[in-house]
Amino acid sequence: MNALDWIVLLGTILGIAAYGTWRTRHTRKLDTYLKGNHSTKWGTIGLSVMATQASAITFLSIPGQGFDSGIGFVQNYFGLPLALIIVCAVFLPIYRHLGVYTAYEYLGRRFDAKTRLLGAGLFLLQRGLASGVTIYAPAIILSTVLGWRLDLTIVFTGITVIVYTVTGGSAAVNLTQKWQMGVIFGGMVTAFVVLLTKLPSELGFSGAAHVAGAMGKLHAVDFSLNPDRRYTFWSGLLGGLFLSLSYFGTDQSQVQRYIGGAALREGRLGLMFNALLKIPMQFFILLLGALVFVFHQFEPEPVFFNRSEWQHHTQGPEGAPFRAIEARHAAAHTERETAVRAWMAVRESGGPAAEANARKAMLAARDRMEGVRNEAKAALKAADPRVSTKDSDYVFINFIMTQLPHGVIGLLIAVMFAAALGSKASELNALGTTTTIDLWRQFRPLAAHDERRNIHSAKWFTAIWGMFAIGFALYASFAENLIEAINILGSIFYGVVLGIFLVAFFFARVRGTAVFWAALVSQTLVIILYNVLSISYLWYNLIGCAACVILGLVFQGLFGRRSPAQA
Repeated sequence: MNALDWIVLLGTILGIAAYGTWRTRHTRKLDTYLKGNHSTKWGTIGLSVMATQASAITFLSIPGQGFDSGIGFVQNYFGLPLALIIVCAVFLPIYRHLGVYTAYEYLGRRFDAKTRLLGAGLFLLQRGLASGVTIYAPAIILSTVLGWRLDLTIVFTGITVIVYTVTGGSAAVNLTQKWQMGVIFGGMVTAFVVLLTKLPSELGFSGAAHVAGAMGKLHAVDFSLNPDRRYTFWSGLLGGLFLSLSYFGTDQSQVQRYIGGAALREGRLGLMFNALLKIPMQFFILLLGALVFVFHQFEPEPVFFNRSEWQHHTQGPEGAPFRAIEARHAAAHTERETAVRAWMAVRESGGPAAEANARKAMLAARDRMEGVRNEAKAALKAADPRVSTKDSDYVFINFIMTQLPHGVIGLLIAVMFAAALGSKASELNALGTTTTIDLWRQFRPLAAHDERRNIHSAKWFTAIWGMFAIGFALYASFAENLIEAINILGSIFYGVVLGIFLVAFFFARVRGTAVFWAALVSQTLVIILYNVLSISYLWYNLIGCAACVILGLVFQGLFGRRSPAQA
């Protein structure tokens, strides 16, 4: 990065944060601090909802998914539009009619205090841990690629978002996320355009799509019924439906984004904005990764995309085997490029049989290239067992740093930080709100009507959760692809929380004690099954939700036969 990149990066990030802090510095009402301005329109709500979900992990990991496994990850979102329709029809009207600050406040009114505390507790546990992941994700990658100290990167990101979130609350979050999403959209479109110009002139977008398709990167939909496959049409439609329904309907970081708009219509339009755009946006980001894969069929790629880790070993005293792998990798790349160009020529002028033979040779060359990369990962693991050999999270940031012009590099790094700040702000805002409304006010009932004291408490809890996230990120380590780590963590907890809400909405005869114990048993079951089975993590959303609903009905049948005092 040069001076121009630094000006673009710091000007964008600090400018947006300072603007949000200044515009919301006089927030004095609890309703505004926790819900945002009542004049907020659907466009701002829609962008805020999108920014909350689209963390830096989205723009670091999803291109790597497209590069590594193709665009099949898009199936993860197939249930999202239907989930948002259900949220608009059922969840949002109830939340607005009751005027609640948090989703779990509704559970207290529908059931009892212990069920409200359980719902809030599960959210705080899951989202508190996830907040560490969302701050760790961009920091570990950016610090590695840019040569920054990891701890300072984590602290800088965390402190920046704490300042404006504590100062302006939900109003500041909504305001800054609108501009952050503008930076994100502009940066990703710029990267896409530059990538297309970097492809060989004879290829073009159509040719690149043919290469990606022939290499198996454009297989978007898998109708397999095998539950062990991580991403299929059915796991995305059913498991993704319950994951999205849980996230958008019961996760306070999302609920807080849409319950405080100018009217019910504004919240619904904001959610429908996401229902229409979320899948195309994810498809676009995955396609970007698939095109980076095509780019590297013609331009050499690193043996290992975490260049810093690889260079640490090649330049060390035991570097000879690693340098030998680099030589074999260079030869394999030349062989693969020759095979790809041969297939392209045959596809244009040869017959079906010749094309099939050329494609077979191309795939064989690709497999030999992958074999060398796997050999490199095995060598790294043998040299240092603590090394993570999952390098797909470094694919896109490597392309940014090595292929884009200065100024654009600063813009794309700003995209990563803007996404990190946007999602982190929503999380801290929701954690502070839930702690204040569902925990602190429950144990300090005399302070419930002291607005000034409640705002003061919400600010303190927001700052405390921010420091917790920074501390967790400083000491955490994640082996999975980061976007998967977030979804796995959510799938373990979200299904049960959704089950509690579905019982609340649709089974009027089930009371608090029954659903409380049903939720505890269901959560225990999900944790056990996750550690025993090898099925796609998306199915745990359905399992947890179904178990909670069924057990709630069973327990109510048992408790209902006893006296209220016994129950």
